[in-house]
Amino acid sequence: MTTMTKMKTTKMRINLGSKLAPYLVVAAACLLLLSVVQVEPQKDRAYAVIAGTVFHDNGFSLAGASITLSRKDAPKVKGLQSVSDSRGEFAFRVPPAPAAYVVKASLKGYQPAEKEVSVTGEERVEVTLSLPTESK
Repeated sequence: MTTMTKMKTTKMRINLGSKLAPYLVVAAACLLLLSVVQVEPQKDRAYAVIAGTVFHDNGFSLAGASITLSRKDAPKVKGLQSVSDSRGEFAFRVPPAPAAYVVKASLKGYQPAEKEVSVTGEERVEVTLSLPTESK
């Protein structure tokens, strides 16, 4: 006589759907929204860049210099302000329309310097400014 033993198996059911359901709904909604929205290049976001580096008169870069960019045809209008970074570099975004600008750099203990630059369209214009040490 054979004895059959029945083994009881237990099925463990993890219901992740209930915990993930809100996230799945949000993800599906985002995918649906992205498929409906057409992404077109923004023509009004075009710009030109005026960028440069400020140096000591000995040739090393100069960090912390105050940089001002103003339109040459509107000197009384407050221009854009920046500070040169640890490598002496700075950058400004400007409209790509033809225009003349004045870039000024100054720092305590140094003589200020300025240069005139022109922008003619979507381009990058490089400027190098050298600040001589003030004589005492």
